[in-house]
Amino acid sequence: MDAPVDHLRARKGAFRIALIPPEVLEALSDGRLETVNLNEFLALDTPRLARRVAADIGLDPSHERLADTLAMLDAFKPMQRHTHIARALYDLAAGRPERDAIAHRLATHPSDAARSWAAHWVRISGLTLPRQLAAVRRFAADPHFGVREFAWMAVRDAVVAATDEAIGLLVPWTADADENIRRFATELTRPRGVWCVPVPALQREPWRALPLLEPLRADGSRYVQNSVANWLNDAGKSQGPWVRALAARWAQESDTAATCYIARRALRSLPEV
Repeated sequence: MDAPVDHLRARKGAFRIALIPPEVLEALSDGRLETVNLNEFLALDTPRLARRVAADIGLDPSHERLADTLAMLDAFKPMQRHTHIARALYDLAAGRPERDAIAHRLATHPSDAARSWAAHWVRISGLTLPRQLAAVRRFAADPHFGVREFAWMAVRDAVVAATDEAIGLLVPWTADADENIRRFATELTRPRGVWCVPVPALQREPWRALPLLEPLRADGSRYVQNSVANWLNDAGKSQGPWVRALAARWAQESDTAATCYIARRALRSLPEV
């Protein structure tokens, strides 16, 4: 029987991987505990976690397809390893009559890494963009910060390929009561982004995303404010004058602390003119 982990849930994450307590690392690698920072995520024994999760969701943890993937993980960067594990689990579930039930178990697994793999299934599903967004929504709203990051990365390529369609589909998300959903709309479409391919259309013409940006210019959530400001700062790398003009207009039209914060942060690294 697994040891209880409730006493570990309120911990503060170690600031170095070497300082992660063995009890915590064991629970993380067994899929019984969520990570609380990037160090814990990077320290995971991913082969052990993959086999444990496979068994938890009804797949064969010793299947050759998964074993081959785990054997070559060291050839990839840490974040890429999770992509390959997600693909292996997806392939194992493909064609199974209970595939939807397997997907649900993965999407609701106690491990944030496992739920991130489920988010990646959206990317490799072959769904249309509207259906991808519908499928990824649960991960965009996930309580864990890491799953939310994997959520937007999972559909980033689809947004690059159909930018205007994505913007139109995401407009209703900007009015959602959940700050995570509102933030997803801007984080997904950032012109440059983090750890991902850029969106060339929005680097050239960031104004095309105004239907997403305008409703959020005075958002009450600092989480959303930072995302909007980072979006504009990205755009300023290629369209600095436009970002400056927009920030000035917003500050004039919306005299709120939220808008002032967004405008100031948006301009933080743009060269003076």
